Amino acid sequence: MIENATIRDVERELGELRAASTKPGEHPRLRTSVMTLLAWVPERWVGAATDTLAGLAERHPSRTILLFPNRDDERDALDVEVDLRCFLRGGEEHEICSEVIAIRLCGRRVSAPATVVEPLLVPDLPVFLRWRGECPFGSPELEELVEVTDRLIVDSSEWPHPDSGYERLAELFDRAVVSDIAWARTGPWREAVAVLWPGIAEASAIRVAGPQVEALLLARWLSARLGHEVQLEHEPAGEVELVEVDGKQAAPVRFERLSSSDLLSEQLEIFSRDRAYEEAIRSFSLERT
Repeated sequence: MIENATIRDVERELGELRAASTKPGEHPRLRTSVMTLLAWVPERWVGAATDTLAGLAERHPSRTILLFPNRDDERDALDVEVDLRCFLRGGEEHEICSEVIAIRLCGRRVSAPATVVEPLLVPDLPVFLRWRGECPFGSPELEELVEVTDRLIVDSSEWPHPDSGYERLAELFDRAVVSDIAWARTGPWREAVAVLWPGIAEASAIRVAGPQVEALLLARWLSARLGHEVQLEHEPAGEVELVEVDGKQAAPVRFERLSSSDLLSEQLEIFSRDRAYEEAIRSFSLERT
């Protein structure tokens, strides 16, 4: 750990790690990055974020920058730890290394993360931002990072008040492509509901046994697709167990329980906008007007 670090310290540490990892006579280790992955990780999400990152393994070679905000620290400083994580692909000569930069933003540095992140971005590669926990809409830290991000990845099931959060999230659609892992978890159920068409064209109600967030998303998606309001009947459950539209049960053809690493990995392979998701999220604002 380098306390009170500068960006130059980070760059020097990266260079030293790469040099130290190659022994005389060995093939140089390939530093193959396909993206820069940023992660905003408040304290309560550190364990979950660390587990998710470990599960990604070699699937997405990247420069990963973990941002740990510590607003209560009296110092105006950066504490940094740099690591090189290497994986074999087809033998030692195809060893690929990813860089992981963990940065603790102390004191006022929490509100100005872009000045730290921008010099460390890999040029000409997409930037993904995984925001753990509730998004502080309108805050300097979120505003700054959205400006340097190509794709923002959230999980609205981590928000205490997702319905109001969706209204603010929609305001970001013109500034970055947005993914929601909670929405991804509804994928098999949306496919199953679509199979019921056209028998549900005039549907008036959808019944969902599952988490509230996923039930809300399914209801708003169906309302947007049908062009009229569909009443949600929600029964709490740990995961989606049942979806019925006007009494017609939806039966997913494919259903696989994916880990948090798998779900994030899926989002890191998507570059286009999800218009159906954006339409569903914007409908939360329309519902209140």
